[in-house]
Amino acid sequence: MILKIFQAGAPVLRQKARPLTTEEIKSAAMRQLIEFMRETMRDARGVGLAAPQVGEPVQLAVIEDTPERHQTLPREILAERGRTTVPFHVIINPVIKIEESASATFFEGCLSVNGYAALVPRATAVRVECLDERGETRVIKARGWYARILQHETDHLHGTLYVDKMHSRSFVNRDTYMNEWHTRPAEDAERAFLTEID
Repeated sequence: MILKIFQAGAPVLRQKARPLTTEEIKSAAMRQLIEFMRETMRDARGVGLAAPQVGEPVQLAVIEDTPERHQTLPREILAERGRTTVPFHVIINPVIKIEESASATFFEGCLSVNGYAALVPRATAVRVECLDERGETRVIKARGWYARILQHETDHLHGTLYVDKMHSRSFVNRDTYMNEWHTRPAEDAERAFLTEID
């Protein structure tokens, strides 16, 4: 079942989601929610979806970055972004820690800010402690684009959208992003949007 994706302005996107108990995680209702979220994320061609985005204020997100999602990008751009295949998985009650001080700035979009993108600085490496869909402890160490996805989805669970962290001068609609910036190096976008105006 494809769920409604709530858009910016919906109060549920600005609340801190509540942690799930082990009993809740193992329930039939939660298994169904995870399956519906997977279907919804894939239908929307996203790489992540947090429960608040579908109106459920709980600390749960689904993530998947498939090779099919990489086909529109040149190999050098995939390498620059550190983008690799990420199998489908679930994160519940995540606690995220920045592993390195280094950061990278790339265009980022969101299924709840549909039709737009902007440059967002993110840490290049993170460590996430969470539970999986069986309620078992999991530790994820991620770099590159996967680290970006984890930060983006964890932000959703704390009522934060990428627009809170973006470089506002870089905010563009999807058509402009796809036509002008989708396959260009990050330095081109930084030069265009982040250079000081005299």
